[in-house]
Amino acid sequence: MSGEDHVTEHRHQLTDEERATYEWQMWVDGFGEQGQEKLKSATVLVSRVGGLGSVVAYELAAAGVGHLIIAHGGNIKHSDLNRQLLMTHARLGTSRVASAEQRLHDLNPSMKITSFAENVSSENIDRLAAQADCIVDCAPLFEERFLMNQAAISRNIPLVECAMFDLEFQLTTIIPGQTPCLRCLYPQEVPHWTRQFPVFGAVSATVGAMGAMEAIKVLSGLDAPLYGKMLCGDLRLMRFRTLAINKNPQCVACGTPA
Repeated sequence: MSGEDHVTEHRHQLTDEERATYEWQMWVDGFGEQGQEKLKSATVLVSRVGGLGSVVAYELAAAGVGHLIIAHGGNIKHSDLNRQLLMTHARLGTSRVASAEQRLHDLNPSMKITSFAENVSSENIDRLAAQADCIVDCAPLFEERFLMNQAAISRNIPLVECAMFDLEFQLTTIIPGQTPCLRCLYPQEVPHWTRQFPVFGAVSATVGAMGAMEAIKVLSGLDAPLYGKMLCGDLRLMRFRTLAINKNPQCVACGTPA
């Protein structure tokens, strides 16, 4: 199974305005109008619209994804503004997710946006993921990330995993039953991983744009996403490598029961 299998049954035809808007990307070999229709038909959950998620959501809106579900609690602080590109000085002290929704609608007014002013939790993950064809995990904490990993496995939908720290990042795409899941890679929460950490906005933007591209590939069937592979980048040294990753047969989330 691949990500595009989730969005082909209810393909939405493009309007003339959409053909004009997405003309350049429809020239990409292997994508075309059929790929654009798949994006229009797709629903993507983006967890948190902070440093990573702002860019993921913005690029998916720009690409013509038909429905975004965004979830992020709290209000905008000064410390958000160096990297959370959907937030503005004018909206300091107001809801992050409301700012994100407005900025995304300014870019793509025809896109449906369902927003939740809350972070992923055990109480809301089923509601957040219920309509999703794909999840893009932009959350900083493993508690949230493990919940999205389990939701992807339970619903048999792709999960794009983005992570960053300092000037480094990791990116992989999980297909339940085919690739390693997040718990294969991290069986337990990493104790030193916290919500606040050193990072530049340019690092967030780099991995966010690549995470959005992974989701676009998964949903449209374009070329080869990072299935069973992890892209690692060090922007301090501008070094990149792609590692093969393996399923853990004893994984508590996706392994075969004894």
